[in-house]
Amino acid sequence: MGGVALDVDAGGVKAPDGGWGWAVLAGCFVITGFSYAFPKAVSVFFKELTREFGVGYSDTAWISSILLAMLYGTGPVCSVLVNRFGCRPVMMVGGLFASLGMIMASFSSSIIHIYLSAGVVTGLGLALNFQPSLIMLNRYFSEKRPLANGLSAAGSPVALCCLSPLGQVLQYHYGWRGGFLILGGILLNCCVCGALMKPLVAPKTLKVKDPEGDKDEGAEAKKPRTKLLDFSVFKDRGFVIYAVAASIMVLGLFVPPVFVVSYAKELGNEDTKSALLLTLLGFVDIFARPTCGVIAGLKWVRPRCVYLFSFAMLFNGITDLVGSQARDYTSLMVFCIFFGISYGMVGALQFEVLMEIVGTKKFPSAIGLVLLMEAIAVLVGPPGAGRLLDATKNYMFVFLLAGTEVVLSAVVLATCNFLFIRKKPSVPECTRDKIPVTDDTMTHVCKEHPEMNDEEEDATEEQEKKTKIEVVKELKEQEEKGKEEVEEVRLENVTVDSQEVEKFLKEPQQNSEMTSSPETCL
Repeated sequence: MGGVALDVDAGGVKAPDGGWGWAVLAGCFVITGFSYAFPKAVSVFFKELTREFGVGYSDTAWISSILLAMLYGTGPVCSVLVNRFGCRPVMMVGGLFASLGMIMASFSSSIIHIYLSAGVVTGLGLALNFQPSLIMLNRYFSEKRPLANGLSAAGSPVALCCLSPLGQVLQYHYGWRGGFLILGGILLNCCVCGALMKPLVAPKTLKVKDPEGDKDEGAEAKKPRTKLLDFSVFKDRGFVIYAVAASIMVLGLFVPPVFVVSYAKELGNEDTKSALLLTLLGFVDIFARPTCGVIAGLKWVRPRCVYLFSFAMLFNGITDLVGSQARDYTSLMVFCIFFGISYGMVGALQFEVLMEIVGTKKFPSAIGLVLLMEAIAVLVGPPGAGRLLDATKNYMFVFLLAGTEVVLSAVVLATCNFLFIRKKPSVPECTRDKIPVTDDTMTHVCKEHPEMNDEEEDATEEQEKKTKIEVVKELKEQEEKGKEEVEEVRLENVTVDSQEVEKFLKEPQQNSEMTSSPETCL
């Protein structure tokens, strides 16, 4: 239980930005690859499944849809489990579920059984791995977090390039049942990745012997976290804006990769040649994500990463709008190159921006709630585009719709952040300098301070506590020094007015009470 407690509430632990964090990053890279690429890789078995069970292609496509729905829709459940048990045990259990689902699917006698095993059980297992891995990555990296997120996100295109050909080979040699069985064994590697998620060791609680305020602070620090799902994130304007914009974005983000191959075939290209478009898109995506992570980590870019994310979405949406006018294979190749760049930028920034907005403590609950909202959009977006295609028989309208939705999300995110996110004052770090602490200086400290955004408010809570503790220490040193001076006066047999001595001793105590009182700095 001790390890779990540290894992759940690691807010007081400084992110190492390296060390074992690189092992955590490697595990997150693999988990991200499995989570996003597996629903697409399973599609290579659909043709054989239609022949086996006598169903249509749309029936088999529900397997991938259920996998994605479980990955997104179970976000709040994952948040509760992580806050209760910690990341490592949740991930290891999730790895067993993911493997068990595919093994059960290999013995299925109907398509419904595959829905329940490969769809629900495996999808739940992947969800229990994906979200905790991002939480641990957020705890292990701070300064290098944009780069870490970019490298982790690159696992998706890398795994897609590996799992899709592997699935074709397994189907050719062992059939779909043998292929599902082997893929189930491969998913056991999720347990290995979960074992890498070592909880951070929290430092010992700092105790300051102050008669008033610091006792309360120590008691608060020892209180265990009771909220399994923190809905207070909805009070943060930045989070609400992000959640709405991300939900709109998901409506159109995944549409082009689903339809680009069919679009190429519609233009008269061969199946093999059309499938190369996805390979090209994935290859560009592999390099776009880490590169974008490096750019997002620059000092002058990171404070404005929300607007960089907005630009990435705008870039992606405009690419869809222009790609809708493609009329030959060369145009589609150019579209896939630019779509791969913009898609990689979005993939590298989406969770980095959420981490910046809500902070480390609220991120487990925030990501679960965001994924739940996106799950609805995932189930509506591609099927809605398919119905539009059935009605119009023209791929141009599908790409126009997708591009319009993504552009709208970019406009909502950038405009609302500019208009509604106001700057708020916070406690400064100036008290770290050795300045004399008096009533006047305390008033000065509470009035003059740098401005902070709503997005950074949670990140300053720990700093405020440290600042108060340091001020109290300086006041206590003054008190001790004052007592020593009075003692020296008595030893020299100098006549001193008792009322003046008593007043002299009470002055630092009054300052200490002012510092420990929360109303002083309001």
